[in-house]
Amino acid sequence: MADRTGWGLTIPQIGAPLLAHAELIPLLPGFGYTDVWSAETNGTDAFTPLALASVWEPTLRLGTAIVPVFTRGPALIAMSAAAMAEAAPGRFVLGLGASSPVIVGAWNGVPFEEPYKRTRDVLRVVRSALAGERVDGEFDSFTIKRFKLDQAPATPPKIMVAALRAQMLRLAGREADGAILNWLASYDVAQCVEAVGNPEAEIVARIFVCPTEDTAYARQLGRTLISTYLTVPAYAAFHDWVGRGPALAAMHAAWAAGDRKGAAAAIPDEVVDDLVLHGSPESVRDQVQAYADAGVDTPVIALLPTPEMGTAAGLVDVIGRLGPERAQ
Repeated sequence: MADRTGWGLTIPQIGAPLLAHAELIPLLPGFGYTDVWSAETNGTDAFTPLALASVWEPTLRLGTAIVPVFTRGPALIAMSAAAMAEAAPGRFVLGLGASSPVIVGAWNGVPFEEPYKRTRDVLRVVRSALAGERVDGEFDSFTIKRFKLDQAPATPPKIMVAALRAQMLRLAGREADGAILNWLASYDVAQCVEAVGNPEAEIVARIFVCPTEDTAYARQLGRTLISTYLTVPAYAAFHDWVGRGPALAAMHAAWAAGDRKGAAAAIPDEVVDDLVLHGSPESVRDQVQAYADAGVDTPVIALLPTPEMGTAAGLVDVIGRLGPERAQ
């Protein structure tokens, strides 16, 4: 286990304007949250919400989960990370990852080729640059010529790698400060931690939660998300690796045939329940704790919208009830 533990919340919240978070973020430490982590798909970028949060609440740790290694050059990633490290000394964590063919290729027009090598090479360049070193040389996935940060941060940030299967998990344990896990059940954690192979590496897990007692609503939303995400080749391979392949075979067959509704309908209830936690906020909080008990140092809640969160007050109430402080 890493030398720190805490609970995180993904920001910004779905449907809430970014500036509205100025009232939410300062409440989080009182609910027991220690971290906020951003995501980067087709909403905000990874850095802006964290830069704002660093001012709104100066005690929270700030992490990216993740910055894609294809959509920015390694020098630009290093510059953005250095700026965040200066803005929040000792509180920023750079999470890097390959992302997906849709985000990288279809949306950004960048070839999604050899994601392991690209992730490894960007990790090495960024780590060297943040340490104040000049980077100059040929890497497997690109060439860098004489890049050096004008002002490296006095305290270089931790760098973590989003990882699914054994090769990337080993990279996270060997060359990064930890691994960021995604779309897994609590009982999958042990296999991932074993593959990381470094007891000093921090394990972060992004956990999708739908805190409502309307089971039909939660499962319908969960099926939509699972059929969208887990048909991506990397996630499909990950779930094969952890042994969930047979349970998802019907979903993959329907998706391959172009039947999107059929793919979602083919996902067994138990798979939805394992991957998208639902029930009362207190029940969901206990389910998140199961990840920590299994070896996750920092569970990060990715909160999905529910009818109970239709107002600002409802959102704050649910986030508060999910927080670990309420369990004490």
